[in-house]
Amino acid sequence: MKKVGFIVNPIAGMGGTVGLKGTDGKEVLRKAIELGAEPVAPKRASIFLREFAKLGTNADFLIAPKIMGEYESRGILKQFTVIGEVGEETTAEDTIRIAKEMVDKGVDILVFVGGDGTARDVLKSVGTKVPILGVPSGVKMYSGVFAANPKAAALVLKLFIEGKAGTRYAEVLDIDEEAFRDNRLSVKLYGYALTPYDPRYIQDSKEPTILTESELDNQKAIAKYIVEEMEEDCLYILGPGTTVKAIADMLGVEKTLLGVDAVYNGKVVAKDANEKILLNLLNKYSKARIIVSPIGAQGFIFGRGNQQISPKVLRKVGKNNVIVVATRAKIAHTPVLRIDSGDSEIDKLFRGYIRVVINYREEKIMKVV
Repeated sequence: MKKVGFIVNPIAGMGGTVGLKGTDGKEVLRKAIELGAEPVAPKRASIFLREFAKLGTNADFLIAPKIMGEYESRGILKQFTVIGEVGEETTAEDTIRIAKEMVDKGVDILVFVGGDGTARDVLKSVGTKVPILGVPSGVKMYSGVFAANPKAAALVLKLFIEGKAGTRYAEVLDIDEEAFRDNRLSVKLYGYALTPYDPRYIQDSKEPTILTESELDNQKAIAKYIVEEMEEDCLYILGPGTTVKAIADMLGVEKTLLGVDAVYNGKVVAKDANEKILLNLLNKYSKARIIVSPIGAQGFIFGRGNQQISPKVLRKVGKNNVIVVATRAKIAHTPVLRIDSGDSEIDKLFRGYIRVVINYREEKIMKVV
């Protein structure tokens, strides 16, 4: 029977809906809690475990203690072994230490719930000794070791245990969160991890946008079209990214490159907004649209780096009022679009087909999976 290590980073993703773009560091975590952030990882861990239990595949689970996996496993897994000890508050060092203990005890694969920071910690302990698999629960998740969502992670683990999924080396990337909060994207490659792979369920590493003259012209053409089609007395929620920023530039308003902003009748009414601010705006304005651009290669339109546009926000705005924009070059390397909002009903609503504006008065129908 295959041995599966399982570790949960209990604070991963808490900075998303409150607009903090991560939870690295005690001070940021404290601020997230003050802003009303709630734990995300335990729920994602439970979804993964329940889905895996339903699949009926046998495995010998080695679980991190207490809030790092034990609590979520009780009542879902029939039997498991708790590895290591932790206090009431956990740290990156706990992840590193417990991951090493699991490898020493012969796990065949190590599954973790977290984001890019957690992937870095696991890589530090594991290296390429055993494959690792990420259950996405962070804010960014640019690395290529993550499944598309918790249910996809359960399917990949099943395939791996049954010998039906191959492995590959994938990039482990992370950003400088301080720079990210200061509107600067600084991504660093920390190494390569061995990870199970199935293109249906595993995301690719984020592909950076190269701002060539052709790319910039394409962004301006998209922006011109969107601005021409904008309606009066309508709230426009603008997601992160250079293509959406080009729309703000065309409007003549300032936009945070990596945050979520809101515009009404050509004026900024919220800058670097969080979920609470967006919901208040949606209660104030009767008509609203959301404009987003997918993450390059990964294809996520929601659930990666824009968790401020939460399921509650999406439910209020509705699928028909979402505008997706992307340059031709980005779409050429992004075969499908994805959504991982954290709400299965919202994800189901958006799956199917959606129009993507790829140039001036030019659209492409793309599948959302």
